[in-house]
Amino acid sequence: MINCKQRVIAREKLEEYLLSSTHLVGRAKAKFFRHFGFNESNLERLETGLLLISTAGDVKDRLQTPYGTKFVIEGMLDTPVGNRVKIRTVWMLESKEDVLRFLTAYPAR
Repeated sequence: MINCKQRVIAREKLEEYLLSSTHLVGRAKAKFFRHFGFNESNLERLETGLLLISTAGDVKDRLQTPYGTKFVIEGMLDTPVGNRVKIRTVWMLESKEDVLRFLTAYPAR
């Protein structure tokens, strides 16, 4: 369990990265998430699922960086099309802050 006061996902991370078919890095992730029914009309559902993974998922790795501690957390995500998919999320707990910030998500193997 990661102790922090707050968990934050910037809306831009969802709209302009995870669901963007034109983002250089995010477009492959967008293909995956859109295949399972996520889109701009249900961003809250994606956000809720990612936040749930950050609290109930399995911490697979911790990495100290100059900016803070990066956590890789794996869990199951309920999708709009009725499937549950296993994904990995990456979060940053910045030094001098008590806020866990979402960085990215991708399919887990």
